[in-house]
Amino acid sequence: MDIGIDSFAVTLPDPKTGRTLSAAERMERLLDEVEAADRSGLDVFGIGEHHRAEFLDAAPAVILAAAAARTRRIRLTSAVTVLSAADPVRVFQDFATLDLIARGRAEMVVGRGSFGEAYPLFGFAAEDYDALFAEKLELLLALRAQTHVTWRGRFRPPLTGQGVYPRPYQERLPIWVGVGGTPASFARAGTLGLPLMVAIIGGRFERFRPLVELYREAGRRAGHAPETLKVGVHAIGFVADTDRAAREAFYPGWAAMFGKIGAERGWPSSGLEEQFAAMCAPGGSYLIGAPETVAAKVRAADAALGGLSRLTFQMSSAMQEPEAMQRSIALLGTEVKPRVRAAA
Repeated sequence: MDIGIDSFAVTLPDPKTGRTLSAAERMERLLDEVEAADRSGLDVFGIGEHHRAEFLDAAPAVILAAAAARTRRIRLTSAVTVLSAADPVRVFQDFATLDLIARGRAEMVVGRGSFGEAYPLFGFAAEDYDALFAEKLELLLALRAQTHVTWRGRFRPPLTGQGVYPRPYQERLPIWVGVGGTPASFARAGTLGLPLMVAIIGGRFERFRPLVELYREAGRRAGHAPETLKVGVHAIGFVADTDRAAREAFYPGWAAMFGKIGAERGWPSSGLEEQFAAMCAPGGSYLIGAPETVAAKVRAADAALGGLSRLTFQMSSAMQEPEAMQRSIALLGTEVKPRVRAAA
């Protein structure tokens, strides 16, 4: 199982001090985090895509390219690219260029996005949410397969055999499909034979097992070999020397972030502490605690979902001081990952 980190480059005020880092400071810390992940032996680092004031990840390929120049081994991916609101030609060019800089370490996770800001920003209608993604994914896969593409769709001018350059360093640029909880999305990824990245930010891992099995069955019916149907999970997590230290370090930033998003979406404003505690408990999906606690929960997630190829930790809402983030990244790479691998 690959183990890594996803970041949204959060810039909310630190709950302890009230200070908000400048955008340049936060970006520098983010690149330091990618370097730390590379040093610690983690397998992958992902950058999300949002178009909101509290996130700096509107252009993930640019951030990943900067990270590629400062790292040597770790794989670099989007988490996720909002493909529905993008031009697949430009997305392919961006990630092919990243792959050249990184010498074959680039990947992408594509999806529709859990926030809606990208659609009006780039001139797309919310009611076309699903049709946009289906069409643009079709084009992206065609661009991966061949340099000169002839194609026609609803949402983009046609291609009539123009060459799309540059081509990536890898012969076949990895493309994962990012999903939430929509059965059709799981089935589509399986039918296409693409690896699946499931965002699990609440509840229990096992409740996603029927959807993962739907993905695998769709892939089997489409004739894809079982070993090509990889399943990954993106989950909230943080590692410290003790369970208590991890929870105390992570909770203030988590509460600030979820309180803000919850207010926008009409979620209840009370009970955050109880909700957080339940998610950190053995049955919850938060991977927060000491290395042995987190490794045990990773193994449990692997068993609950019938085998995982990748698990990435969303740590950025912790709003940590640099020392705490660096320590967490080091523990994840040098303590959690070896424990998980040893039990495989």
